[in-house]
Amino acid sequence: MKRSLAIFLLPLLLSGCLLLSDPVDETAGWSATRLYTEAKDELTGGNYQKAIAHYEKLESRYPYGRYAQQAQLEIAYAYFKEGDVTSAVAAADRFIKLHPDHPNIDYAYFLKGLVNFAGDLGLFGAYLDQDPSERDPKAARESFDAFKELVNRYPDSKYAPDAVARMKYLVNALAGHEVHVARYYMKRGAYVAAVNRAQFALSQYPQAPALEEALFILVKAYDSLGMNDLRDDADRVMRKNFPNSAYLHGGGKPGAWWKFWK
Repeated sequence: MKRSLAIFLLPLLLSGCLLLSDPVDETAGWSATRLYTEAKDELTGGNYQKAIAHYEKLESRYPYGRYAQQAQLEIAYAYFKEGDVTSAVAAADRFIKLHPDHPNIDYAYFLKGLVNFAGDLGLFGAYLDQDPSERDPKAARESFDAFKELVNRYPDSKYAPDAVARMKYLVNALAGHEVHVARYYMKRGAYVAAVNRAQFALSQYPQAPALEEALFILVKAYDSLGMNDLRDDADRVMRKNFPNSAYLHGGGKPGAWWKFWK
């Protein structure tokens, strides 16, 4: 009896396992139009994971239609909103590579820049008001490069003015990072390294506010190295460009203000 009952129950148990391991796909049989519409609705409603799943199914089932192209672009935005920076950038890059002549290609570049821009801000930087110069500049550089390519390739794009504004912020952040590192080297007596970082900031970001301190560090570093001619040259440049700089009023005899910087 027990053996007969076991034989009877076995198919039921197996079918139950199959049901658990292979859930019904609610999108089975959906047209490309419906898949796209449902994905768009989920995206608008903030259900990013479900939107991503629908976009992936759309591209898999209907890879050659116009909806598939749009899905490749919108999935990048969905990943961005989901907080998955790596996947968002990869999706934007893929769209750019596959559809270089697409009417919305400018948005793909803008989105790539925006994803890295938000990634540069970071969770703690956004909420703790962290100095952008103290963060890893990798995302900022990648963001700047994407915005720059957008502006150079599509200067009349509606996204170009926003990209330019963000580039100005990023230039200041990148210059500030170089000066932050130069300041770190100065505190540790690594004067040659400090000179190199300050000079890099001056050559790469000539309009950034951080250049005032970069010049100041050059003067101090050259003085510490005993390179008086270079020190005096940097001093003249600083006095010409920043005559009212607070760094020029550190006390002591005129012309030797750098002696009093700490």
